[in-house]
Amino acid sequence: MGFIMEFAENLILRLMEDPKERDRKFREHLYAVKDRCIKTKEMWSYPLRPYGFWTFERHNAQLRWDAQISQVPGRRDPYDDLLQQSYNSSSSSK
Repeated sequence: MGFIMEFAENLILRLMEDPKERDRKFREHLYAVKDRCIKTKEMWSYPLRPYGFWTFERHNAQLRWDAQISQVPGRRDPYDDLLQQSYNSSSSSK
């Protein structure tokens, strides 16, 4: 019976990984993730456009001129609809 227990113990020990090797691999993985995070944070700190890119008067004027751009739901003023409705209701009642 001791032979079977010895065989099972050796089999289990062969299948198990070395704890020192496992810790080394985990540390390498952890340091690699940390380096990637630091690099990503640096990349996020860079401006996507140069300073003043969106402040050009031509860009802002185009937003006001172009009806397709200025009337997009996220860009249009919600009060414009209320003013238009009140203007239509007051002009039709006269």
